[in-house]
Amino acid sequence: MRPDSEHRAGDRDRTRASARARRRTRARAVGLLAAALVGGLLVTGCGGGSDGSSADHGKARRAGPLPAPAPARPSAPATPAPGTGADGEQRDIAPTDTPPPTPADYLSTFALDVDTASYGYARRTLADGRLPEPRTVRPEEFINSFRQDYPRPEGNGFSVTADGARAGDEGWSLLRVGLATGPAAPSSERPPAALTFVIDVSGSMSEPGRLDLVKQSLGVMTDRLRSDDSLALVTFSDTAETVLPMTRVGGGRERVHDAIDSLEPMSSTNLDAGVRTGYDTAVEGARPGATNRVVLLSDALANTGETDADAILDRISDARREYGITLFGVGVGSEYGDALMERLADKGDGHTTYVSTPEEARKVFCDELPQNIELRAREAKAQIAFDPQTVQRFRLIGYDDRQVADDDYRDDRVDGGEVGPGHTVTALYAVRLRPGASGHVATAGVRWLDPTTRAPHEETTQIEASALDTDVWRSNHGLQLAATAAYFADALRQGVLPGAPTLPQLASRADQLARATGDKGVRQLAEAIRRADELQI
Repeated sequence: MRPDSEHRAGDRDRTRASARARRRTRARAVGLLAAALVGGLLVTGCGGGSDGSSADHGKARRAGPLPAPAPARPSAPATPAPGTGADGEQRDIAPTDTPPPTPADYLSTFALDVDTASYGYARRTLADGRLPEPRTVRPEEFINSFRQDYPRPEGNGFSVTADGARAGDEGWSLLRVGLATGPAAPSSERPPAALTFVIDVSGSMSEPGRLDLVKQSLGVMTDRLRSDDSLALVTFSDTAETVLPMTRVGGGRERVHDAIDSLEPMSSTNLDAGVRTGYDTAVEGARPGATNRVVLLSDALANTGETDADAILDRISDARREYGITLFGVGVGSEYGDALMERLADKGDGHTTYVSTPEEARKVFCDELPQNIELRAREAKAQIAFDPQTVQRFRLIGYDDRQVADDDYRDDRVDGGEVGPGHTVTALYAVRLRPGASGHVATAGVRWLDPTTRAPHEETTQIEASALDTDVWRSNHGLQLAATAAYFADALRQGVLPGAPTLPQLASRADQLARATGDKGVRQLAEAIRRADELQI
């Protein structure tokens, strides 16, 4: 276990970066040791995540109590097998039955994530006749692109639900942990918004579907904002410029429209200058009691100035912490700097999405504007405690870049996720129970800070083995949809999740779900799966 003094060294961003580096280093070392001891293990391209193995990101055991944990029982160890994904990264896969050199870790802890950009960009790439790069495929963003019908809590915070179903042979199941925030208040009741839009006007934004889409979307959004909302515009190419200082929409709507209409593509992409100027403008126009947010609209193809996300955000870290200004990243363009935008949003206490059509842009900037700018929870983390008496092995599907050390679950200085109203967050696990196991399987908990008072809160729920009896394709529509999205992402990463259908079978499942739910988004998922199958032939 790492000493407490290490957790306190430096600010929260450096703490998290350092912890990640240590976890990766230890995970690689243990994976190599296990491979040397066991030998001849299955090599596969499964995506990274938590499993019931000693190589699970080198996470330390908690010294304090878990959220409503299972009774303490002796753990039966499991062994990880090393695998290599299509992107060349070594990942943990579901462990074999051979005992490991060290005890298994039956905790899984991660920061919540409501990003959806990976799925949106994958759909755009497939529509353009290309398979997405495996490194741009993040399964949790595929899964969370589809809203789930979880119970909603009152006020701030989360409801927590859990269910599951059998997946294939050999005792594997999928376990779904669902978190939901309460719905957005009517527009008249929400806090006023102070939004600083940082808009990329570099030469690459001249491509159809980039700056023209941004201008159209912002124009529609401006007409939807309340009179007591405020808006500022910052543009950047080789340099950055504040085109419109923070302006109250009431009485200034025409000024906002004129500023939007004046946007034209220019030269290179100095994203660093844009973000720094955007935060300066946001701080200058920050309003007490309002939702203060920076909204970055870009293809994130930075080629001038600082291009490292950590270095960019280090320069505005004081503004983020002192004023609580969060970052919402909106990606556009057929060529898109996915990794940079995701890192900026993660480190900027926000989230990302991707738009490629006017319909998608209208949804983001109009229909879903409250959940994209308001906050219901800060520093939100989930921790799932699996029962070693019933669970033989487990693996979190996705959230590779959102892992948190187990003993940091209740350390509110360690970065979590920021979540707005009306969001659902789904974590899907591949779980294998012990033969004949019954009773308690896991306790799922979520911890967050109230966005106003920063008081900590927690909610938990339990799941029993009997909840995993149904076949996944006979389960409720929400679980089937989460499984379909996860299997699709895993196929694009060339992984091997238990019970994975072929792409034609998966497309057929998605078609059935689309007919049953009448959901246009599910129909688009079926089309994307079918297109991926055609491109893989």
